[in-house]
Amino acid sequence: MSDSTRRPSPDDQAEQRIREILRAADSWSREAPRSLMPPIKAVCIRLAEMVADQRHYLAPLPEPQETERRTVLSLVADRLRSKPVVEGVEHHLKELEELELRSTGSWAVVASAQTEWITTAIRYLESCAGRLPPGERPDPYWADDVVAGVIASVRALIGVDELHARTEARYSGPIKRISPDEE
Repeated sequence: MSDSTRRPSPDDQAEQRIREILRAADSWSREAPRSLMPPIKAVCIRLAEMVADQRHYLAPLPEPQETERRTVLSLVADRLRSKPVVEGVEHHLKELEELELRSTGSWAVVASAQTEWITTAIRYLESCAGRLPPGERPDPYWADDVVAGVIASVRALIGVDELHARTEARYSGPIKRISPDEE
């Protein structure tokens, strides 16, 4: 009989998170025209990759949890770049990269980099929708809603929420970082 309290391996955890991220992309594209599914999936993959890359900026957990978290997030980030995940959306990922929407370390801790990413993702989705015939285009602000939803979904799936990310960025390290509001 197997031990039901045994935690899944980091590999299994990463695979589960990838499946959940791809399900979230499908979910967020349901209300948009079908032709917008690939761009939405590409935005979701790129955001998930960036969120997984936040592993370098999180305050350490006690061992062995820290090693497991880093391993899982590394596996997630690597697998989000794999052929099975990006198949069919390579063109959109390339377009996003040309818009300088790629994973960088600054994304995890610099608020302006996150804001730029959000703006770029929204503009990209709006430009994809703008290529559709007028009668098939989604409602105004649909891209804002999709990007906000993707961000919330991916952070929850990966285990990094907004408050946690801000707290980590502000308090990790030897001194407290002062936010612009406190200056």
